[in-house]
Amino acid sequence: AATAATYKQWIPNTNFETASNWDKGRVPCANDAVHFEKNKIISVFVRSHHVLTDMYLPLNGELVLASGAGFAAFDGSWDPGCDSGAMVRFADAEQHAWFDPTLWQSVSPGGELEPSGRIFSVDEERVPCHYDDVIFQPETSFRVNVDSSQQMIQLRSISLMGQELSSPEAWAEYLHGSSAPLQFHGNGTIQVTGIGCPDKSGCACGNTLDGHRICAALHGRSGRQCPALTCQSPLKPLGHCCGVCGATISLDFTPDFDLQKYRDRLVQAFLSQSKYAGTQMAISKVHKAQTFLGFIPRSSTPLIQIVLIDDEVGAQTGTTAEQLAADIMEDVEQHGEALGISSGKMEVATGSTSSGQLGSHASSRITAGMVMGLLFIFLLLGGILFLYRRGMLRSLSRLPTLRVPRAWNRMEDPAPSEPTSDKGFNNPMFCVEPPSADPGEKKTQETALKDHQVFYVNPLYDANETE
Repeated sequence: AATAATYKQWIPNTNFETASNWDKGRVPCANDAVHFEKNKIISVFVRSHHVLTDMYLPLNGELVLASGAGFAAFDGSWDPGCDSGAMVRFADAEQHAWFDPTLWQSVSPGGELEPSGRIFSVDEERVPCHYDDVIFQPETSFRVNVDSSQQMIQLRSISLMGQELSSPEAWAEYLHGSSAPLQFHGNGTIQVTGIGCPDKSGCACGNTLDGHRICAALHGRSGRQCPALTCQSPLKPLGHCCGVCGATISLDFTPDFDLQKYRDRLVQAFLSQSKYAGTQMAISKVHKAQTFLGFIPRSSTPLIQIVLIDDEVGAQTGTTAEQLAADIMEDVEQHGEALGISSGKMEVATGSTSSGQLGSHASSRITAGMVMGLLFIFLLLGGILFLYRRGMLRSLSRLPTLRVPRAWNRMEDPAPSEPTSDKGFNNPMFCVEPPSADPGEKKTQETALKDHQVFYVNPLYDANETE
């Protein structure tokens, strides 16, 4: 069974009657002259009838008129509330970006605003995900920058100008119309698939490649970087721009796991308790990057991420979220197999303690140790095989080995017989003449050295190979 659809609605518009769309902060009246920048592309919805002194239109754009809407020239008669005329300019809508989380809100299928409750979303999921339904409110105009690092901005469906487009064919037809180029601009390409998330364990949002755009938009709106937190070592949830105080839980799951049912279970069994009244939860499937030897990118692993935050302050910051996380982990220990959860790990960051792993299944730690041990063995065997194929091991086997006579052997056999065949070699560094003032003594030492041959013997050397 597929997971439930999520609806996200675009907030800003370019309507004529929206006061914030004008530089004077009000809708133009009869004594005013309306000015649209000639080089700005616009799509403006006009809901009612307006009387104006003058109006300057852009070179490229459209005015979408509702039934009964239109414009008339001011005849000079008195207009209450519009005593002094002015040049009123239409505000620039080019800065409205698709990947700005502050410009989207979660709504019901009918477009009603969802009440802000116990569930929130990490920043990357506040923007439409690949299987979401997008709504632009009826009787509104808009212009949105769709610059993206993704090859395609995928959606299940899109509703605009009062019509829902939920198939690739319907969307392609709309793109060939006159309004689409005025409403969407930038290098991104929107693709409507008509397909919802097919996996009951949930689907990853798919906005990771544009995570930097999402965070830049949030930081630009706030005018600063991430806020200072009172907890030690704040947690950094996947898909979130800033650290948080509270707790995170990472769950490994089996094919039996159902994300929607598990979310409902957590809300009903835990979040509904009065002691957790000030706690919020985000839960979704994410992909955690895996590395080889800790730094080489390898692949990514899907897991269920739960983020818990609370409204505590000071030293108590995150403590309620920590308690809720402990309750959830205990529930996983008891019922995880029946819920389709194979293992879990919890991390916390509060105002009084540093974050760290507080709970996990033993099987996860054992598995990790086994994997590291196998990796070490494979690396060792691979290194030996590499040296063997390069011939380095065979070369090492032919290196000479120094054979030093022991003192007691020399005492027992002071005059060894001369070898019949000398297979060794002289060490030029060994036969160093000691200083002597007596030439006769020097000659005697030379004779003794020649009589006592010192050489290296390679135990792997086969004398028969040279005969």
